[in-house]
Amino acid sequence: MTEVALGGVDPVTAVALVGALGVGSQWIAWRLRMPAIVLMLLAGVLVGPVIGAFVPARDLGALVMPLVSIAVAVILFEGGLTLNLRDLRDAAEGVRRLTLIGAPLGWLLSALALRYAGGLSWESSAVFGGILIVTGPTVIAPLLRQARLARRPALLLQWEAIVNDPIGALAAVLAFEVVVVLRTATEFGSAALDLLVGIVVAAGVGALAGRGIARAFHRGYVPEYMKVSALFVILLAVFALCDHVLHESGLLAVTVMGIVIANADLPSYAELRRFKEHATVLLVSGVFILLAAQLDFETLARLDWRSALVVIALVLLARPLTVLISLITTRLPWRERVLVAFTGPRGVVLVAVAGLFGERLVALGIEDAALVAPLAFVLVAATVVVHGFTLGPFARLLGLTGSETPGVMLVGASPWTTGFAEALKQAEVPVLLTDPNRSRLREARETGLPTFYGDILSEAAEHGLELVAYESIVAATDNDAYNTLVATNLGPEYGRENVYQVSRVRPPGARHTLPATLGGRPFGRDETIHQLNRRIAEGWSFRTTRLTEKFTLAEWREKRPEAILLAQVTPGGRFSMLMPEDEPDERPDTRLFSMAPPDTAEVAAESATEAPEP
Repeated sequence: MTEVALGGVDPVTAVALVGALGVGSQWIAWRLRMPAIVLMLLAGVLVGPVIGAFVPARDLGALVMPLVSIAVAVILFEGGLTLNLRDLRDAAEGVRRLTLIGAPLGWLLSALALRYAGGLSWESSAVFGGILIVTGPTVIAPLLRQARLARRPALLLQWEAIVNDPIGALAAVLAFEVVVVLRTATEFGSAALDLLVGIVVAAGVGALAGRGIARAFHRGYVPEYMKVSALFVILLAVFALCDHVLHESGLLAVTVMGIVIANADLPSYAELRRFKEHATVLLVSGVFILLAAQLDFETLARLDWRSALVVIALVLLARPLTVLISLITTRLPWRERVLVAFTGPRGVVLVAVAGLFGERLVALGIEDAALVAPLAFVLVAATVVVHGFTLGPFARLLGLTGSETPGVMLVGASPWTTGFAEALKQAEVPVLLTDPNRSRLREARETGLPTFYGDILSEAAEHGLELVAYESIVAATDNDAYNTLVATNLGPEYGRENVYQVSRVRPPGARHTLPATLGGRPFGRDETIHQLNRRIAEGWSFRTTRLTEKFTLAEWREKRPEAILLAQVTPGGRFSMLMPEDEPDERPDTRLFSMAPPDTAEVAAESATEAPEP
């Protein structure tokens, strides 16, 4: 081990180490339900500056910055691929204000904070201030799930992060282009011409590449199995070509290319999204580990009290002023404005882009740009930790949180799903009942249940519902093929362990058995929706039972031998449907949801030993 720490590692081992640390940190963070960026920061600093086992400049040499540049290009392309202009037009007034007014205003206020609170040069402040527009789309989603915000402020924060992601990177690119041409050109006219040519060429090449890809994919010029590979190769080619014309203009080109493809209505868009999601997880973690390991204590030692002042100014002045001024004439309640104003976590994109531009500015002779990357790390760590621990309590103080229990979405209105939804609602579990047939939702609407009329796979559902509030999906329509489609389509987004499906009506035999990659998990006794609805017609009812130290699971089973267990909420607030082979949590305060026949339900209702719901 000593030899490794002193002599470093070979490039192949270094790449493997970066991948293991990055993905491993994200997995551990998922298991511990905490922001992954904190663990990646700790892992990178530990193997780099602390023990010296991995130093990118030593172990990868000249490959470090090209790898970071390519990774940032793919990350920015992913940001552009997320920006569908139809969604932007349909977004709420607050989102448009935070984008059209908040982005340039945030750029200005952040640059002023860096210049006067941090003492950075105007060049470094302008470039870094543009990057600070990004509020961390990879960080905000886990925080929203953890805090359980009300729908509107959650939407504001979520869409601001998505829309401003490429805008912030674009602002940094434009500011950097100005700095480059002013530093390298001898005359202002020549500098302005070089800048204009670079921007026009980059935007034009990006737009042409995006339209070319869309046309080729639409007309079938590229086979399905090659689309992701072709997209990745063209992305790298566009980036390299534009960088050759004007340094760093490739980032602008790939962002524009992503926006064009996002608005081309490609049938293969789902597969492209899978590509960018998988690539982003790998590249974001890799870039973060590389940049964290590249920090050295000498650079960190240059951060003084002014660095802390910068963080305070950005978090408590620049961000709140940006939001409050942007939303000043909107109809949003003041509580929602305050919550959004004091919630602005920064993420991996900020660190990656800041590290890249910091190096480039130093190469141009701007010495204080060496502080950009350390400042970015400090800001990310501070905002993620602060918001990670305070967003939930702050939102509860303002009365802007939903239930502490993860929600359940029931797809398909029927007597069984309506009854189950009522039981969940009475137990204060957030629930939503969806169906494309309005008449089937009539009973649910009359009982006051939250409903959505429409296809759950439609764009209207994707952008009109606050899906962050729900962690489990139960596909229970009377169409087996549609249930399988819903479960298969939503599985990657919600996690296949959280997507369930009623049993299919199928004859026995291998001809009708679907592969494990299709459909959702079974639950209860793995019955069809027709069998479940028949039980409701026969008088079966839903029951909710809270286990206590006196009323245990064994006693519950003794009193209810014929009852069917459906789901549970653990003492920690975790909801899950119970598969046929699952054993429920036996700890006190576990809540069990079951179906019981008429006689059992009557006996249980009269029993004094069963702990009632609060």
